[in-house]
Amino acid sequence: MKARQRINSAPLGPDALKFAGQAFEEAWGQIATFFGNDPVTIEGARLTLANAILSAAGDERRDVGSLKRAGIQAMVKEYKSLSTYSSPATGQ
Repeated sequence: MKARQRINSAPLGPDALKFAGQAFEEAWGQIATFFGNDPVTIEGARLTLANAILSAAGDERRDVGSLKRAGIQAMVKEYKSLSTYSSPATGQ
């Protein structure tokens, strides 16, 4: 997938790449259900998340939790205005 390739090819050191990759997988695991089944929508969301995490990693954040939070916060900001949003738990 393009998002994972984006992370793996980022100009970061090996430890930072490892942390960014783990943060991406954990964050995506938490939010994936919000993006439905459309492959284009999913890939766009994954790229947005990857870019947000890499941006945070560039700010010298080196722990998975901090990177994951930064990625999820960026996704909330980016997607909160979508009128098609529905919570998988409530269907609203």
